[in-house]
Amino acid sequence: MANSETTVLIVDDEERIRRLLHLYLQKEGFVSEEAEDGATALEMILNSDYDMVLLDLMLPGIDGIEIIKEVRKKKDVPILMITARGEEAQRVEGFQAGADDYIVKPFSPREVILRAKAILKRTKINEPSTVVLSFPNLEIYPDSRLVLAEGEPLTLTPKEFELILYLAQNPEKVFTREILLKEVWRYDYFGDLRTVDTHVKRLREKLQRKSPSVAKMIVTVWGTGYKFSPLEHQYHSGSEED
Repeated sequence: MANSETTVLIVDDEERIRRLLHLYLQKEGFVSEEAEDGATALEMILNSDYDMVLLDLMLPGIDGIEIIKEVRKKKDVPILMITARGEEAQRVEGFQAGADDYIVKPFSPREVILRAKAILKRTKINEPSTVVLSFPNLEIYPDSRLVLAEGEPLTLTPKEFELILYLAQNPEKVFTREILLKEVWRYDYFGDLRTVDTHVKRLREKLQRKSPSVAKMIVTVWGTGYKFSPLEHQYHSGSEED
């Protein structure tokens, strides 16, 4: 059961779908609001603090991809894309823009709820921790979901943060794309393995702008996957109070 203060914005131009999702979210203890067009949705997201957005990509006015791009300039709210079957190119574009997951129409409302809960479980901080992952020119604070490169904070999407955290918690270990999908997404994922490549690329680009040396810590292992290789191989866990 979700916390009664967990708020979800449902964005879809079909009232029937909005009503259906609202009923299922309400049954699970979520508080939901609705928007039927892109312009309204974008304004609501930017001016409110939602815990999650369920976003149809095909919208009148501003489409879902543009909404994701604009939101990611200012917020890291989790976004679950809703797409029509066969729109693979759109889903890839959505991931590149910063979406966290997708679900395909026609969908089971129960599956939407399960995916929403899985994302919220990853992004909600239930028990604060004082552990800090510290590397040369890089610090990761799991409890506050803060990443500092050269002392400068990075603006990461929830999925980008989960990815760098998982890799950094396992330095020098090589992970296949399949393993990263399973461990970072944390449920059976039937999407394209390129999803991992897309998130790694965006993460590297953001790190590169702050610190080229830190960006190089995420290493491509050709034919296999990725690993986190801290410079000088220095790794230790500390406390925020250290």
